[in-house]
Amino acid sequence: MKIIKSVFTILVFSLTFVACTDDGNDPIIAVEENPLADYNKLTSFSANDHTIEIYSEQNSYTIGYNELFFRIKDNVDEQYLKDVQVSLMPMMHMVSMQHSCPKSEISKTEDASVYKGFVVFQMPGNADEYWEVTLEYETGGQNYAATERISVVTPSDNKKRVNVFTGSDEKRYVLAMMPMSPEVKVNDFSAMLFKMENMMSFPVVEDYKVMIDPRMPGMGNHGSPNNEDLTFDSNNSMYNGKLSLTMTGYWKINLMVENEMGEVLKGEEVTEENESSSLFFEIEF
Repeated sequence: MKIIKSVFTILVFSLTFVACTDDGNDPIIAVEENPLADYNKLTSFSANDHTIEIYSEQNSYTIGYNELFFRIKDNVDEQYLKDVQVSLMPMMHMVSMQHSCPKSEISKTEDASVYKGFVVFQMPGNADEYWEVTLEYETGGQNYAATERISVVTPSDNKKRVNVFTGSDEKRYVLAMMPMSPEVKVNDFSAMLFKMENMMSFPVVEDYKVMIDPRMPGMGNHGSPNNEDLTFDSNNSMYNGKLSLTMTGYWKINLMVENEMGEVLKGEEVTEENESSSLFFEIEF
């Protein structure tokens, strides 16, 4: 994860020296550095005499977990708004319905002009069905809203990082894998689990269990030792465990989700007769 740079002013000349010209002293020129310069700007659009900028480590909005960073510039004085309250509402416009998706609150960062949060997109857009994001914020005693259409695509490697399923309890769930950099070792491994209360509300599910069984289908469907199932961590609202990867290549991480009473809501055990679960993530490295 990149660390956001602190906003600071670069002085063309030191404050202790003054550059001179034939006409007299030149003014000191201050340049503000973009604290998100190392990130990808996914969206920039204007509304309410402001410019909304959305950044990510990724180079596109993709199905699954997306960590996003926001800046709001006042186009009149060319200054970025600091320490304002910001909220985000993603909306999928389908042919016959609309729905949102799991998302976090938008919080401040160590840089007063940068805000961050996450969105879990369950599906990509297309020419007829598309995602919009609405950013609401308050500044100068006024409330504003800005909406922009965005393009959400399938990950470039086409690997599965999110599952949308109906459990045996007839409830709808979204299970998203957290970003990771897999290595040949026992890796930290995390996911987030949400329950769909309605088309607009997807609260985090607590105190369930996500059992994992990583396999290599191209290598006789062999597994790996020393895996740890994912359990809920209230400190970060994630399900954390350990994923053992014994070699490079394609891995299917078979999943089973249990509720707090130990009842399996979705997923099947891998056996000689059943090579994979209907619930899974994919990794290739």
